[in-house]
Amino acid sequence: MTEGEAGAGLRRRAVVERATRETEIRLVLDLDGSGEFAGQTGVGFFDHMLASFARHGLVDLEVRVARADLHVDAHHTVEDTGLCLGRALDQALGERAGLARFGEAAVPMDEAWVLAAVDLSGRPYLGWQVPTLDVPGARVGAMEAELVREFFKAVAFTGRMALHVRELSPGNLHHLAEACFKAVAVALSRAVQVDGRRAGQVPSTKGVL
Repeated sequence: MTEGEAGAGLRRRAVVERATRETEIRLVLDLDGSGEFAGQTGVGFFDHMLASFARHGLVDLEVRVARADLHVDAHHTVEDTGLCLGRALDQALGERAGLARFGEAAVPMDEAWVLAAVDLSGRPYLGWQVPTLDVPGARVGAMEAELVREFFKAVAFTGRMALHVRELSPGNLHHLAEACFKAVAVALSRAVQVDGRRAGQVPSTKGVL
């Protein structure tokens, strides 16, 4: 469900619900929010990352996980939340008219440094070059570090965007993961901005994204 789209003069807001045998999630996204996060996923570190994403992306985000197979691991919870977030973003953007479309940000977190670039092209792609987080068995709290990639892959594919995330300087796993979330949030915030010069036009020579 969506309550507005770019250039329509309404708040760009979407509500997505996803229920499987593994998880049951309700997510609310407001692209024109103030950076507030509410809810919980059952994975403490992931909640911290989602709160950081909302704050630095200047979106309001609510995530409620009614059921999850955390007795197995956090994989399905993290991935399915990403699927919901991407779908909510796609719905909230509507036809994507008037958007800046592109955004990038290089964000440091102490010794860690990450570059993220976004193209709201309508064509899903994840370019992931963050090797420090991909070490098998590495964890941040109760969450496997590899799940950061799985989260952004899910967001990129259901959000219909090309997303590149690159590690410029390695560091503490917590710092590096947080730099990823912040960098993507800032890049996405820039990409979803409405450019008044476009006068409601879709930012593509194809006429559609």
